[in-house]
Amino acid sequence: MLVSAKDMLNKAREGKYAVGQFNINNLEWTKAILLTAEENKSPVILGVSEGAGKYMGGYKTIVGMVNGMLEELNITVPVALHLDHGSYEGALKCIEAGFSSVMFDGSHYPIEENIAKTTELVKITSDKGLSLEAEVGSIGGEEDGVVGAGEIADANECQKIADLGVTMLAAGIGNIHGQYPENWKGLAFDALEKINAATGTTPLVLHGGTGIPEEMIKKAISLGVAKINVNTECQLAFAAATRKYIEEGKDLQGKGFDPRKVLAPGFEAIKATVKEKMELFGSVGQA
Repeated sequence: MLVSAKDMLNKAREGKYAVGQFNINNLEWTKAILLTAEENKSPVILGVSEGAGKYMGGYKTIVGMVNGMLEELNITVPVALHLDHGSYEGALKCIEAGFSSVMFDGSHYPIEENIAKTTELVKITSDKGLSLEAEVGSIGGEEDGVVGAGEIADANECQKIADLGVTMLAAGIGNIHGQYPENWKGLAFDALEKINAATGTTPLVLHGGTGIPEEMIKKAISLGVAKINVNTECQLAFAAATRKYIEEGKDLQGKGFDPRKVLAPGFEAIKATVKEKMELFGSVGQA
């Protein structure tokens, strides 16, 4: 059964580890992440962007697939199904479809409007026992067509949003989606310290977890980050393993063209990537 991310993130924050949000794109992705979480006894958050939601045939389709797998694969660890970078309308649709957690990304609105819309969603989600992620300071890089440079969130604005009663807060600290450029300056830990001090015990979220050096990840966790989003790294691993299979001509041998065979190396590559991240984040054995 899907659960809200609230308990798993509060525990992670107290225990100084982080729970990974791994974005899903199809059945292989979903199954690989759920099995890896179960094998490593780690809580997990399945992230769905609005673009991936469309791609997979709609939010109800995704809820059906995930709920089916939880039962059929005997998944016992806590699993949250979470809308990633949702619009206000998208958040409402996911709540209706049966998601257990949503993110409302109001970072591109003026702070007053971000507060107003977040306030509405705090009420709706808390009535239903769902978790809510809000964002202050847009995260850089490209995600579903939105390109940002990686802003540093203002600690006072973070405090205003945290005080509304959101479950978790994504605050820009120079992190970006996708692969980091060579001239990337690294995470702004002085900003993170201020944000952590301003937001009390609210679990903080680090977007763009792909390519951030391990020491930086560990330091961020020590400063209140309890949820780390990983997407690009799984995509790169999946693509590389699939490329290798095709380039070695395996799809031309026997029944190698069977989609289950074609996708198997990519599936295993996602599992390996997720396991590595769970170990780095410290969530192994925490379920």
